[in-house]
Amino acid sequence: MALVVGLFLLPWSVLLGLALPAAEFVPNWSLAWMGLDGAEAVAALATAVLLYRGRPRACLPAMAGAALLFADAWFDVCTSAAGAMRWLAVGEAVLVELPLAAAAIWLALSLTRPRS
Repeated sequence: MALVVGLFLLPWSVLLGLALPAAEFVPNWSLAWMGLDGAEAVAALATAVLLYRGRPRACLPAMAGAALLFADAWFDVCTSAAGAMRWLAVGEAVLVELPLAAAAIWLALSLTRPRS
């Protein structure tokens, strides 16, 4: 099933890139960003709670949080206005979001390694 989804989504994403307008008014813009950042917070808090309880399943919200952070960085940069706002978005991505995502992935992988 994952193979079918992946094979469908690759050409679909190219089609979207060719067909969608470059700019669009987006209602509930602030609500969308609040939801994304809220989901990142929930993933981080769930990871912390599970780590505190010594549960190796903390790898699950850690990986989810990493994916959300990658998405946040991508959309911050892609939707920012050219100039200072774009540089601010790139700086936040490079200095905050991507390192946090990398740390979350490292944590998740370390929790899934067999214990000796």
